[in-house]
Amino acid sequence: MGRRVLILGGDGYLGWPTAMAFSRAGERVTVVDNFAKRQWEAELGVRPLFPIPTLHERIRAWREVSENEIELRVGDLTDYDFVESIIDDIRPDTIVHFGEQPSAPYSMIDVRHATYTQANNVVGNLNVLFAIRDRSPDSHLVKLGTMGEYGTPDVDIEEGYLTVQQDGRSHTFLYPKTPGSMYHLSKVHDSHNIHFATRIWGLRATDLNQGVVYGVETDESSLDPRLATSFHYDEVFGTALNRFCVQSVVGHPLTVYGKGGQTRGYLNIRDTMACVRLAADHPADPGELRVYNQFTEQFTVLELAERVQAAGAVMGLRVEIAHTRNPRKELETHYYNAKHTKLLELGLTPRLLSDELIDTMLARIQEHAARIDSATLIQDVRWVPSPQARATERTPA
Repeated sequence: MGRRVLILGGDGYLGWPTAMAFSRAGERVTVVDNFAKRQWEAELGVRPLFPIPTLHERIRAWREVSENEIELRVGDLTDYDFVESIIDDIRPDTIVHFGEQPSAPYSMIDVRHATYTQANNVVGNLNVLFAIRDRSPDSHLVKLGTMGEYGTPDVDIEEGYLTVQQDGRSHTFLYPKTPGSMYHLSKVHDSHNIHFATRIWGLRATDLNQGVVYGVETDESSLDPRLATSFHYDEVFGTALNRFCVQSVVGHPLTVYGKGGQTRGYLNIRDTMACVRLAADHPADPGELRVYNQFTEQFTVLELAERVQAAGAVMGLRVEIAHTRNPRKELETHYYNAKHTKLLELGLTPRLLSDELIDTMLARIQEHAARIDSATLIQDVRWVPSPQARATERTPA
């Protein structure tokens, strides 16, 4: 029998493919979800591009296709009794934690969405840490963080830690964080809480500071249409390259915020599966927090748009680029050099972004073009409300 693997957030864009990948490798996989993401989608009037069956139906389809089992537990990570009972029952070797509100724009809609994001993410993660401490202290936590925790400092971004020299003495700290949204700030709190749990309680954890993920399918999801993952293209839940590919298919200008010089790390969804597997295969020692910067390439937003434009032209698509007013408060041109060697040293073989891959994404999106709702491409979530909006918010109905 393989390892006992518990995947939190198993209904999501990354959680579901990860569950299938571990199951296919012979691990004993249990997924947990409360289906909140589907509720957020309904709230905002958005939906994934591909039809997504219920998680129960996908698990049954996986059993038919692969002859492997995935166990499902339904519950909320902010309910400590539920979290403790699951971890006590399973005693997992590895816990892969995707189970959080994943969108920066969603967290910046208003105070309700900000406080919900912070409470959901931070409390859920704390519950997991306490349950591991009290019920399964040998479990290895693999937590999906984000490169957005670092912000865009005007110095190199080290891989998790920074050694500071001062007055002839030195100390190594977690790298200073300057997040740009309430979502990213919640992930910073997670990282600090995990660091505390490893230092004080002796837990073992790996924090994967992941870049922006792109891609429509994985090796497992491509086996059957019922196994598709929740590919989003709207402004709130869709990531830049995914959104640009959908915009190009429907003839919508590629919406580049401001100058488009915002530089970030990116990786293929298949590489996310590989990175999580490498982290699980090389667990941290008791009392250790390993931090890996999980991305394979760096691009500016404008560079991504230009690559999609070029690929679209080859396919006969007329793709225009539009520099739109930036709804976010961020530097639009900046220095960005983030180290990312540790996963490569563990054996990651990156699948780099290529014109052929973009062509494949565009072709797959074209197959489902009738499902694209162009109205959701621009939802105008602003980091800093205009004075007029503030006045409207203060005016009684």
